Amino acid sequence: MRAFTRWILIAAAVGLVTACGPKGAAGGASGDDMSLGNPAAKVTVVEYASVTCPHCAAFNEQVWPAFKAKYVDTNLVRYTFREFPTPPESAAVGGFLIARCAGKDKYFGVLDALFHSQNELYQTGDQRGWLFRVGRGAGLTDEKITACLQDDKALGELKARVDKAVNVDKITGTPTFVINGKALSGETSLAQFDAAIQPLLKK
Repeated sequence: MRAFTRWILIAAAVGLVTACGPKGAAGGASGDDMSLGNPAAKVTVVEYASVTCPHCAAFNEQVWPAFKAKYVDTNLVRYTFREFPTPPESAAVGGFLIARCAGKDKYFGVLDALFHSQNELYQTGDQRGWLFRVGRGAGLTDEKITACLQDDKALGELKARVDKAVNVDKITGTPTFVINGKALSGETSLAQFDAAIQPLLKK
């Protein structure tokens, strides 16, 4: 418990404070990106989201499966997820650290588990229990999860990515989707994605 409390204090001190809501700009490729799909695709969709954002969870549950099947699995779109913590920031930061610790092959699976169990976090308020249950589900031991949450280097790297999103990409809320440089903010339907993506595929 002491280690987890220490980590929460570190996360709070980092100052990763954003809001779950609209507005955003654009961002290019980064070496730390977590991506799916064809790197040579005509269209790139970058999602800035948080595992503690209810609107992001709604997208993950209601739109993402169909979007992935239609565009990512068919190699028409290169999809990138970028971490953008929202309140409670300590839970979001912890979720992202654990997802990174699980490895690239499990990263998106951990995100999916966090999104699908988000209600548990808000109903119980038990951040530690939520994070450890998801981490264990990804095959991490409690010792590994604790080490992930105490990794100052990983926390600093996350802060750098968020700083870039705020200061360079001008992202101010989640979810924000950037499609070949053009932003769509807030909850976005598959039809809205179709309207933005289909003309780009025809170029």
